[in-house]
Amino acid sequence: MNEPEPLIMNIPADLNSPDKIMYGLSFRQILIITLTGGIAAAIYYLFHQLLPVIILAAIMLPLLALGLTIALGRRDGLSLDRFALAALLHTRARKRLVSAPEGIAEPPRWCRLRGTLPAPLRLPVRAIRTDGALELADGGVAVLVETSTLSFHLRTTSEQTALVGAFGRWLNSLEAPVQILARARPADLSDLIETIEQQAQVLPHAALAAAAREHADYLAELNDSRELLMRQVLVVLRDHPTTHQGRRAVRRDASAAVVLRRAAEAERSLAALGIATRVLDADQAGQALAECLDPGGRHPLGQALPDELITSTTGSTP
Repeated sequence: MNEPEPLIMNIPADLNSPDKIMYGLSFRQILIITLTGGIAAAIYYLFHQLLPVIILAAIMLPLLALGLTIALGRRDGLSLDRFALAALLHTRARKRLVSAPEGIAEPPRWCRLRGTLPAPLRLPVRAIRTDGALELADGGVAVLVETSTLSFHLRTTSEQTALVGAFGRWLNSLEAPVQILARARPADLSDLIETIEQQAQVLPHAALAAAAREHADYLAELNDSRELLMRQVLVVLRDHPTTHQGRRAVRRDASAAVVLRRAAEAERSLAALGIATRVLDADQAGQALAECLDPGGRHPLGQALPDELITSTTGSTP
């Protein structure tokens, strides 16, 4: 039996590009060019009897060139007008941010302040519930779902078709926008090495224990000599409480219940593809957020909260 022909679909690379109105230009580009041409025409109409043509050309040509550059140019994937606006906002924004949810207190009048005060750090997540739901700064609620990966190119054509169909059915069943984040994160084999060394002590045969210790030594050497990376895929489900009625806390609880239900539905749908999923709890969600904010740093589990007291006990009592 012959394998069916592989399904090939060309996906354009400019899915997020704005619609073209005329001559391959978007509405924003046409508006910028029109405003620039209107300003140049107004300058010519007001001063063509007062100034020579050469001076008018020296004024209008740079203006027209600037308008065309802003309308048609791009930098780092952004149009030049949006890039210039982002650069202006970044220049005017305060660079020193501190964790101060209550705001920055103004100094007393007798204190001479040099420079500017730091600005409060406004993170997109305000709190993490014990069930793993994230309370967002804009009032919404989100849940992080971690999924495993699978080898698509190692499957046969019929298996690939079945996987694409199952994934498409899950996408069509979504009721709200979903974000899929795939990132590479540093891998630490310390816990695995420690587990192997502990299990090697209880193995029934000395040869098995020696093989386990050799494998642990190999993993330790691999962990120290190379920068290991692992792939992590997160599915972000969110809901906005404006769709629910009642007090703020009630709306938040209702939104949390909605996103957790959607996470359970995604778990059942993705299980048909052979993908294992799990909803990240409070500690795991905090770990994922810390790694996203500081990709190169080390963030061990079980960190203390900012308002928790850190204590340690040394020695032992008889």
